[in-house]
Amino acid sequence: MIKRIVQWIGMALLALSLFPAQALAQGYTQTKYPIVLVHGFLGWDTIGPYGYWFGIADALRRDGAQVHIAQVTAANSTEVRGEQLLAYVKRVLAATGAQKVNLIGHSHGGPTVRYVASVAPQLVASVTSVGGVHKGAPLADIVRGSVAPGSFSEAALASIVNGVAGTIAFLSGDGSTQMSTAALASMTTAGAAAFNSRHPQGVPRTACGEGDYQVNGVHYFSWSGAQPFTNLLDPLDGSLALLSLAFHGEKNDGLVGSCSSRLGRVIRDDYGMNHMDEVNQVAGLVNLFETNPKTVYRQQANRLREMGL
Repeated sequence: MIKRIVQWIGMALLALSLFPAQALAQGYTQTKYPIVLVHGFLGWDTIGPYGYWFGIADALRRDGAQVHIAQVTAANSTEVRGEQLLAYVKRVLAATGAQKVNLIGHSHGGPTVRYVASVAPQLVASVTSVGGVHKGAPLADIVRGSVAPGSFSEAALASIVNGVAGTIAFLSGDGSTQMSTAALASMTTAGAAAFNSRHPQGVPRTACGEGDYQVNGVHYFSWSGAQPFTNLLDPLDGSLALLSLAFHGEKNDGLVGSCSSRLGRVIRDDYGMNHMDEVNQVAGLVNLFETNPKTVYRQQANRLREMGL
């Protein structure tokens, strides 16, 4: 009899120890406003069952978040992509009845979400940039410096990149026109600086500082990785490690410098992730010794939730 009572007490204590964790998980990512994910250069929403945000949307939805995945042109200027995103945001608001959205953009998606927050701040609760190219990228500068505008080599390169972008668009059901030269211009140091002069919200005023945390009612956040090679099994890691040499020792994620990625409140700019790890690619082959990217997105959703956003 005593043995049975002890077993009951043990089971009751176990149930009580598990309850708080379950209670905390329920609604952990349930933000007040819908979350809209915005892909970067040569990105997509989904191609068949395979998503750009690999497993991230599901991880957010699991504990209450309402998540929408935007599709903008894979290769075009920040302004063109921004106008497409603005139209998409209005459709989300009309469909959900929400007053605002929380925008999360990766890579070129960072400046893209900033554009919407700049021209329509009344529709945006927060902007979160992930590995965003806010002050330009050395690779874009190298390409622009090597290929003269209007030259045959530029036309040939643009044809190849537009072909890749067009294939991605076709497979993802997007019929928009691809303009890789416009995308390149947006991501050079000069192009980013010109964009920042028109849309300065959240951009650090120093080379590697933080920007304003809140502008026109919009809260600004950013985070990024700083380890180009993270997983031997990832087929893209070798290329990212090679591309990181263009930074000449500057901290980077393989495509974007840590200082260039900084916007508003900087959560971290040195995760052990590369540019593709930041969206849990390729297929979840990320750094096993770093916080999983899905966890970082969940933490950000919870941060927004706690702020009433």
